[in-house]
Amino acid sequence: MNTFKKTGILLCLVAFTTLQLSAQSYNTAVGLRLGTDWGLTIQQRVAKFTTVEAIIQQSFGKDETSVSLLLEQHKRLISKRFNFYIGAGIQKGWSGELDSLNEGDPFGIPLIAGAEFTINKLVLSYDFKPVINVLGGSPFVVQSGLSLRYVFWSRPKETPIKDKFGNMKEKRAEKKAEKEKQREKDRKQKERDERKKNRKKLFGGGS
Repeated sequence: MNTFKKTGILLCLVAFTTLQLSAQSYNTAVGLRLGTDWGLTIQQRVAKFTTVEAIIQQSFGKDETSVSLLLEQHKRLISKRFNFYIGAGIQKGWSGELDSLNEGDPFGIPLIAGAEFTINKLVLSYDFKPVINVLGGSPFVVQSGLSLRYVFWSRPKETPIKDKFGNMKEKRAEKKAEKEKQREKDRKQKERDERKKNRKKLFGGGS
């Protein structure tokens, strides 16, 4: 695959992924990744401690471009700004150095383990990413990289616990007031019905 085609694929993937991520309400961080390969990394938070990361990279040592999609689970260490993560996913490569032993573009399962530190809008991370190729390429490839991402879209702050409990109390109080109001309404209606019944008996007895 020539350089022009590779560049086109990379630009299309970046544009598509960025448009998709900008429509989400979770944290989105985009940046560069340098190590055994160089490229672009896009990380999207999909749950409190879970992210999806897309890595588009070009190898330094050989003519190969690859795209990885990983699901990562995070665990806090010292604070919420410093954590480690592990994950796995799928990876597709396009190689310009095919030979008789490794014929075909590689496709495999990447595993990832890393640590990251957040400073304001910047996320600095280092990861170790081995890849087990099930089709084409070398059976086992080891990759690693240092990533620097910028947070473009921040997740809305969660409501403090005390506010959540306060809202729950307010809702319970509202429901209780509604029930009391309905009981009072039913009581008055019952009294009206009783008075009507008594009047009918009175008039019926005097006729």
